[in-house]
Amino acid sequence: MSQERHSQLGIHPVEPGQAGELLKRQQVVRRTKLVMVVVLLLLAAGSARTVISRIFNANALETGTVERAKQYVKTAPAKTIDAGQTLALPGTLQGYVQSPISARAGGYLKRWYKDIGSRVDKGELLAELDTPEIDQQLTQAVAARAQAASSLDLTKSTVDRWEALRKKDAVSQQELDERRSAFAQAGANLAAADANVERLRQIEGFKRIVAPFAGVITRRNVDVGDLVDPGAGSGGRALFMLAQTDPLRVYVNVPQSSSNLIRAGQKVVVTQAELRSQNFEGKVVRTAASIDTTTRSMQVEIALPNPDGVLLPGAFVQVALPLKPSGALVVSTDVLLFRRDGTQVAAVDANGKVHLKRVQVGRNYGQTAEITDGLSGNEQLILNPSDSVAEGDQVEVAPSVPAAPAKTGADKGKA
Repeated sequence: MSQERHSQLGIHPVEPGQAGELLKRQQVVRRTKLVMVVVLLLLAAGSARTVISRIFNANALETGTVERAKQYVKTAPAKTIDAGQTLALPGTLQGYVQSPISARAGGYLKRWYKDIGSRVDKGELLAELDTPEIDQQLTQAVAARAQAASSLDLTKSTVDRWEALRKKDAVSQQELDERRSAFAQAGANLAAADANVERLRQIEGFKRIVAPFAGVITRRNVDVGDLVDPGAGSGGRALFMLAQTDPLRVYVNVPQSSSNLIRAGQKVVVTQAELRSQNFEGKVVRTAASIDTTTRSMQVEIALPNPDGVLLPGAFVQVALPLKPSGALVVSTDVLLFRRDGTQVAAVDANGKVHLKRVQVGRNYGQTAEITDGLSGNEQLILNPSDSVAEGDQVEVAPSVPAAPAKTGADKGKA
């Protein structure tokens, strides 16, 4: 190749002094290419990492979205309870006999012997009255009785004399009959005087106010010197209130739905909030045997022994009435839905789909209720279903979490 051809191609012969410089340039170019390859590899790795991270994040987001979209519910089965239910009702204790003690005689209260809280026996003296008017009336009645007795004696002797004269035909029969009539009238007057004296003596006996039965004085309404009017019905006030505290009475109103399960002689358990861990056993004495049209309930009377006087009349108590099992399905009241179409429950099938079922509710026991129609007995019912639950919704049954064991005193000390 000629020199002109070399000039046209731009290829110049390497001079001996420029060989080292060309070698250095070739090394720089190789290093530059290597760095560029490394950078490109790093960029590719970063891009791949970003893409993979985004794919994983997208999958996690999708999984989380699906997981959060699931509706978790808790379920409870509808089951038949072999044991009977217990019906808890409020009641008020009353003395088996409660009576206001009023005065039959009018006067002033002379003194009283028993105050509130005193236990008295039958016939024990409670108070005395000062009755000067009745005393004077009794004295007058005794004098009138003596006068009637004297008049009777006189008419009797007169009749005896006139009968003797009649035998001698000294007087007429008419006159003898008149004397006999006067004698009979005098006898009637004496009998009336005796009755009046007895009446006033009985009234005077009411000056002593005594207990008609054994019990506890729950109220005293008078004090010494008070004017006492006879009888509480004519505006007079009761002097004392006496209550028999052993046994006690409890009246409860049983709902119509459970009234047919209550029988006389049935045992009940009575509890009082202030007397913790104490149960008192009573017995149903009688029922009203009819339903009150106002409350749709039946009144039940319970006799409750109280030999120690622990229970006080007037206290509020809870009465637990054990009922016989009815054989109906029982569900928690938390599963009931009250809607326009009636009472419903939300059942979950094996695939997690919701099916709304209309049911008929029987007796309501507070936390549970009987279902008389609408369920077969093998359903899983949603507890506390939301108002938005609808037919065909997909739900997940949440696993039951076991309750944590309660810590003892020693465990708390270690903690």
